Order: sequence, then structure tokens, then C-alpha cells
Amino acid sequence: MIDAVSLLRKNGLLKQIDERVDIDLEIAHTSYIEVKKSDSKALLFTNVTDKSGRKYPPVLTNLYGSKEATRLIFGCEPDVIAERIEALLKPKKPKNFKQKLDFLAHLYSMKNTLVKRESGRGECQERVLLGDEARLSLLPALRTWQGDAGRFITMGQVYTQSLDGEQANLGMYRLQIYDDFRLGMHWQIHKDGAHFFHEYKRAGRKMPVSVAIGGDPLYIWCGQAPLPKGVFELLLYGFIRGRGARLVKSITNEIYIPHDADFVIEGFVDTDKFEIEGPFGDHTGFYTPAEPFPFMQVSAITSKREPIFYATVVGKPPLEDKFMGYATERVFLPLLRTTVPELIDYNMPENGVFHNLILAKINTLYPAHAKQAMHAFWGVGQMSFVKHAIFVPSDAPRLEDYDGFSDYVLDRFAPHAMLISEGVCDQLDHASPNSCFGGKLGIDATIDFAPVAPNLLSDGELLDKFNTILPAFSELYTYKRQSKNPICVVKFDKSVSAALVLERLGALREHFRIIVLLDSDARLKNPYMIIWRVVNNIDAKRDIYINGELVCVDATKKGENDGYTRAWPNMTDCTKSVVKSLADRGIVGYDEVLFEKFEIFG
Repeated sequence: MIDAVSLLRKNGLLKQIDERVDIDLEIAHTSYIEVKKSDSKALLFTNVTDKSGRKYPPVLTNLYGSKEATRLIFGCEPDVIAERIEALLKPKKPKNFKQKLDFLAHLYSMKNTLVKRESGRGECQERVLLGDEARLSLLPALRTWQGDAGRFITMGQVYTQSLDGEQANLGMYRLQIYDDFRLGMHWQIHKDGAHFFHEYKRAGRKMPVSVAIGGDPLYIWCGQAPLPKGVFELLLYGFIRGRGARLVKSITNEIYIPHDADFVIEGFVDTDKFEIEGPFGDHTGFYTPAEPFPFMQVSAITSKREPIFYATVVGKPPLEDKFMGYATERVFLPLLRTTVPELIDYNMPENGVFHNLILAKINTLYPAHAKQAMHAFWGVGQMSFVKHAIFVPSDAPRLEDYDGFSDYVLDRFAPHAMLISEGVCDQLDHASPNSCFGGKLGIDATIDFAPVAPNLLSDGELLDKFNTILPAFSELYTYKRQSKNPICVVKFDKSVSAALVLERLGALREHFRIIVLLDSDARLKNPYMIIWRVVNNIDAKRDIYINGELVCVDATKKGENDGYTRAWPNMTDCTKSVVKSLADRGIVGYDEVLFEKFEIFG
């Protein structure tokens, strides 16, 4: 068991805020700004209230707010866990009797990683509220964004089990509070929790659910880990900790939960009842739409005597999921290699929102090897949600060297390097024409297509020439001018189609190679946020146009003229009056440079 507050405080990674703060926007905005700093810390809010003056237990945010915090929570570098997994997947043959004994001892020790279901009550059940006393309004759940439908639990560990009780699952989902006794279950269609839900629905039975909050912070990371279907996430917890998770039975249902959780919400889901969930400003940096989802009827709320409420804040990058994703990336490399043995390394840039962009380095052995690897990635568990993947050979720059990496790719790129396909995508993806299904792009930079650099003009000259042919552009900026494929980003008036743009501008092909169309609110000299916009806003099958050696990427908002029939979502922007109030009270610093860099206000 780990005391997260003591661990972070001891290592100088915790900032305690004793000023009065509101669960409505204020805690979330403070945390959102803090985690974007280069020296970000976890935040412990000790004077938590709402507009009625009600007092709440302390709230802890940005728990995984730095690489240092992540290493402390894991107890080691995530790469060390990866090495242990690799050794388990590919054990070396013992060469002598001692090595055989050591290997047997290692296998025997694995039994300690199994979960331990204990009798009696745990720390999480020191206080028990039942029936009408078990009210969700007693919890300091946050409203993060102005456009959110209400308050959401954002760091809940959702424990479920299969109908026959043979399989258990731990997931991390947002949970909307509808009233005192109903809690939304945002089970996306691909999740194990949703699969269990359908088992209960077919059987005509209510589904037991328990939601834990707090306790060992490693639980929540395990809850979002991309494990194979049917593997209980707490087995990974036991593997990392070297000891099994200690579980106790819920008071009002048969679900087992960690003994050291700070809070536990128990209840049942009636599989015939749904409630409109959302909108909610999610980790993509956009609001997800209001849609029907199941909900849990609360039967009990239990807690420690002095609990702390954990919460995470999602929105535009970078956020806490940057560091959680870093650990996931490192730990799961050996498992990915079981599908793509030639994989050397991979990287999920934070502004690619992880599933929207992945960079991979492979040891290519034959023609089209990279394209084979693309299909393999798109067919593996949660990797199947990846929208865009760029593959480079073993001699390419380090994947974390984004500047050198992009130079390398652009100097080899040609339209022939692109594989445009389609398949499943994350249910939160707003760009795809259909929920859960859309276009994918793979770029094979393992081959040098020997592109010819254009005859570059100044940005002003090129903008004038563009507008002479098609008066639809208000601003232009060129990135990577020294490369063979400079990237020209433009603010675009969507009075004409992107297809027509490339057709008309083809007359100027000697002066450019790649053009990216952006909305008028984009900041053209902010590459970090431009990448975020592009990978969020495009569906590769619909929004990429090719004309010979020219490529056009339409990263603007889509509407009916683009064949897009869903409602295009708004971005998650902080409320200025809230940030100003926090700054006036000395809770946050009013850092205009940071606000502009990460487009805090849009």
C-alpha cells in the first residue's frame, strides 16, 4: 500500500492549496494550468467547497503530474517493468543447476502477484452509508468545463465481473453524476465493461458495479492499461508491486474492491434503463456529444475515516495523461513485439493524444514490411484505435527527437509512402464520419522516395500567388523550409472545397509540396497545437487529397458540405472569469505566455 500524499510530499512533488476553492470549475482550472508547467506538481486542495458553502473532503489532482511522480508510483523506471515482462515472454534457457533453481524460484514467486480476496472489512469500509444516506452529492466530484453537462467522477476505478463471475475487470471511465443516487457508466462499445453489460442484459439481470476512488495510485494506471481481453488488470498491479492486490467484498453487492480505497460507490445497473450522458470536455481537447448510456443505481457509499478524493483533469494537451501514457508506452513495448517482432521502439506524442498519432521504428527485412506492421498495429487490442502511424527504419533519429525525426521523414516522403485505410477508431473521435469507424493513415518512411524539393518563395509571395488563383486564404506560414517537403499551413475560407483547392493550386506545384488547411482561429506559428488540431480533425479517407507530388490535408471543421452529418464539437477552453478570479486570489499565476502556448482560452 502506498500513501500517495506522503510519497509526493516527501519528494517535493506536492503543492498544498489551503485557500477556499470551488468544485465547480475552480479546482479543475487550477489543475489544468499547473500540469502544463515544466515543473508541475500534484495539487492537494484542503479547503473544498461549492457555491452553497458546503464543505467537502480534500481533493488530490495531478497525481501523475510528472515523470518523477510516475517513477515514484511505480517504484522504478517503467522500462524496468518492460524488461521483466520481456524476460517472462522470452525466458533464457538455464545453463547450470543454480540458474535452474533461480528460474524455478522466480516462477514460484509469481504466485505472490495474484489478487488476494480477504474476509472482513477493509479501510475503505470504515464509514458506511446505506440507502437514502448514500448520496453522491456528498462527494467533491468536479465540473471541469463550462460546457460539461454536470459534475463527473474522473478518476474512478470501475470494478465489474462477468455474469458467471469467472472474469473480473477494472476500467477507468468518466462517470456523470445525475442526482444523489444515479451515476452514469460511460462504457464505450469496445470496453470489457460493455461486454459484461450485454451478458447481463441477455440474461435479464441487473449488473453489480462498484467504483473505487483513491488508495494505491497504481490501481488507476492499471485500469487504463491496454491488456488483452479477459485479463484482470489487477494482475498487472501484482506483477509490478511484487505482491497481489488485497481485495475485500463490497457491502451490498458481490464485487471485490481494493481494501485501501478512499471511497467506494456500490450499486447495480438496470440493463433496460439509459440516461443521456454528456456533453463532456474529454482528453481529446474537444467535447464529446450527449448520447444514451447505462447508469448505476447507488446502494452504498463507503470510505476511510479521513478520505481524500482523487480527480484528474482532461482537455487540450499536455495533461496528466501525458505521464500515464509514457508509462503505458514503455511497459507495453515487449507485448507489442510479440505481434511485430521487428519493432525496435515506438513513441506516442502527447499532442497526438496518444491514439491519434504513433511513431514507430522497425528493422525492415523485406519490401512493404512497414505496411505489414501498420496492419498489425491496427489489429492489436487498443492499438486498433490508432488513426495515424509513421514508420521509420533503424537508422532514423531517435523517436523523441521530433525535430530531427520530422526532417528525416520529410526528406524521404512522397505520396507513394502513404497507406490510407479504414477501421475501428476510438468512440471519442469526432472527425470520423461514423462513430467508432473511420479512416486511417500510415506513412512508410523506411523507403527513400527521393523527392525533389520545390522552388520556395517567401510566405508573402506564395500567399499572394495562392489568392490570385483562388481567393480563399488569409494567412500562410511554411514549416521545414530546408526539407524536400516543406509544410505550408494556411488559414482557409471554406467557401470552396479542399479538393478544388488542390486542383486549382496545382498550377503552382513548383513552389510547394504539402498544404494543410486550418480554420481562422488557428495560430499558424504554434506547431505543437497545430499537430494537435490536425490529428484530431482529419479522417484520412475523407480529408487527404493527392495531386501528383502534391498533398492537401483538410484539418478544418467539417459540415454537411463535407459529407459530415454529426455535430462538430467545440474545444475545451478555460473560462476567463474563473482563471482571473483564481489569479486575483493568488491560487494560479496569470502566465500569458503559457496560456498562449497551450491555447488555454482558445
